[in-house]
Amino acid sequence: MLRKGFILSLVGALTLSFGATGFAADHSEEAAKVRVVHASPDAPAVDVVVNGDVVVEGADFKAATDYMHLPQGDHDVEIFAEGTMDEGEPVLSASLSVEGGEAYTVAAINTVENLELAVVNDEQMTSEGQTKVRVGHFSPDAPNVDVAIAGGEVLFDDAPFKAVTDYLETSPGTLDLEVRVAGTEDVVLELPNTELQADMLYSVFAVGFADGEPGLDVIMLSDMSHDAMPSEMPATGMGGSSTTTSILPILFAGALAFGAALFFLNFRRKQEA
Repeated sequence: MLRKGFILSLVGALTLSFGATGFAADHSEEAAKVRVVHASPDAPAVDVVVNGDVVVEGADFKAATDYMHLPQGDHDVEIFAEGTMDEGEPVLSASLSVEGGEAYTVAAINTVENLELAVVNDEQMTSEGQTKVRVGHFSPDAPNVDVAIAGGEVLFDDAPFKAVTDYLETSPGTLDLEVRVAGTEDVVLELPNTELQADMLYSVFAVGFADGEPGLDVIMLSDMSHDAMPSEMPATGMGGSSTTTSILPILFAGALAFGAALFFLNFRRKQEA
């Protein structure tokens, strides 16, 4: 059987899991890692605002950010329909909190009319040379499903809407997977050539509508199974994700080097005089 993900409604003001009063300036163990996924099939593109700062812009359906470092504690988060921050009410106003050293996936799921947030803890390690995979059922009109090797063994059984399975650790390889109506051989989605690499973790989220548009699809997210440095300011747009890397440390280092060079030249000139 499956473990149900932690699901919280977005109707009204909520207390959910996220970060503290800004992005972590350092990457200490007191920071959490958080990524955001747009999994609501009929919701528009959205902007995500953290403590008044826009951290995600134009995230379309199926867009996923890289991990952000967020300090341990509470954090104010607002989600707006794209471009409406200055003129409209947020879809969500929430106080979120995370624990340092932990990793989270925060997914907006369900239809716009019944919008919810799924907050799921992400594991960060595998046994050496192994891989881990889990499945989330985020298709609002799909029945309970089984995820199986094509024509064969069921790996995850009877997953209801909003459920996220535990991780399955296995040997790396390329698998042909399929999503079936639970307890039957009726395939609703084929996932051929699903590559699972060693020392990686994968989350496979079924999204979209089983009967409607956009149709049933998957979001497959992968992570190295060690503490790779996450991005501090991810931004999404045009249906994809990107990472914005600050150049301030580079400029600051350059300014220091330039200042040191000037000081050295002036010192030499005084000596020669």
